[in-house]
Amino acid sequence: MSARSIEKTLFVLSFAALTFVYGVLVGKWKWFPHDFLKQSLQDARTVAVSMGWRSPGFLHAQRYDRDGTRLPQPDKMQPGFTLLASKWKTDDGWMPKLKLINQDGEVLHEWTIDPNKILGDQSMQRLERKAPRLKRPNPHGSYLFPNGDVLVNLEYVGMARLDACGDVRWTMIEGNHHSVARAADGTFWVPGVSETPRAKSERYPEGYPGLNGQRVWIDRILHVSEDGSILKDISVLDVFYQNGLEEYISKYMGDPYPNPDDVHKDVTHINDVEPLSASMADEYPLFEAGDLAVSVRHLNLVFVFDPETLEVKWHASDPFLHQHDPDFVGNGWIGVFSNNNDLTSDGSMVGGSTMKFVRPHTNTTEVRYPTDPGQPFYTPNGGKWQPLSNGNMLLTEAAAGRVLEVDSTGQTVWEWAHSPYQGEVPSVQKATRYALTREDVAAWDCSSADTLDASTQQ
Repeated sequence: MSARSIEKTLFVLSFAALTFVYGVLVGKWKWFPHDFLKQSLQDARTVAVSMGWRSPGFLHAQRYDRDGTRLPQPDKMQPGFTLLASKWKTDDGWMPKLKLINQDGEVLHEWTIDPNKILGDQSMQRLERKAPRLKRPNPHGSYLFPNGDVLVNLEYVGMARLDACGDVRWTMIEGNHHSVARAADGTFWVPGVSETPRAKSERYPEGYPGLNGQRVWIDRILHVSEDGSILKDISVLDVFYQNGLEEYISKYMGDPYPNPDDVHKDVTHINDVEPLSASMADEYPLFEAGDLAVSVRHLNLVFVFDPETLEVKWHASDPFLHQHDPDFVGNGWIGVFSNNNDLTSDGSMVGGSTMKFVRPHTNTTEVRYPTDPGQPFYTPNGGKWQPLSNGNMLLTEAAAGRVLEVDSTGQTVWEWAHSPYQGEVPSVQKATRYALTREDVAAWDCSSADTLDASTQQ
């Protein structure tokens, strides 16, 4: 190497060293251009997150050659309007929305769920701290009040109550996700999540045995008041360890661990919390009013427990595969949307999703939909259902972008399918039928704060 080359090399190394040292001092002592760089980074993050809100999220290949509504048996349809939670393509990109439609698919009202507007700086701060998936929250669990207010979860970020015009009444930033279930007293049960440097709780301050201090997502069961206050915060891992259910975690995570960083950190993945009402409690010999049914997707587990004592009174895993949405439906039965995720795009290995009903006190299981092998029905993720007062079921086939209402024999009486975009459809996270009329919707006033009593058909 020539002397000139050595000089150039030393100059470059010296310059690099000085740049590094100055950079450290900029960060430590806030020298120029610290403030400029900080603001530029903040602006870049704002743009990135804003674009994230408007990304399509879950897109799936179109599986049905139709869109809009179909009414094979309109006389058997449960009266009312249907609230849809999904994303729609707009000039500003894909926007999360809630849309209220009638039986013909006419949009009677809609709420645009813009997280930047709803959560403001709080959302940005949370997104900077949390995992990348938080940058693309979808509207998931929702609840519609009679006065046009809606309560909606922004997946893994938070939840908000909006009035009929979309103005924010209150927000909660607790990693809220999946379902929103209203109790008889007007309060709500919703899942939340936290990511901690070390998996521990007040009950297990030294950490949960077997998790070896790993960084995992801690699913929480939150009891929330009408005004957005947290009344109770339960760690699901506390429930597991208090009731000897750790074996399900071990089956999922594997033993021994090849590397703690390789272990899936979303251990439990709760997707529904459902309270047992006093009006129905006598029909469930094993349970009492206020007990909660919980679905733990990754562990293929459904259990019922007392939120005061944390005692698990019943649990089952064998009938389910990546299930969602257990509901108490009366006469001792619990209806569960079993996804039967078999790693295929069409459910061809296991045969598709099913509506499974279990009766804990008799240890009975039966499939109530599909009732015919020729009825296609499959969503590997997502999925909700609602029992209707006329005996029908409203089913949300999330990944297919389809909602269908079926009668007690399993025959379709009504269907809605999302419009495709270049051969793909976005997920429909939830559909709910409400006992509303056009007059009810026309009377909504953005500034009203009328009765909070639910009018949903159960």
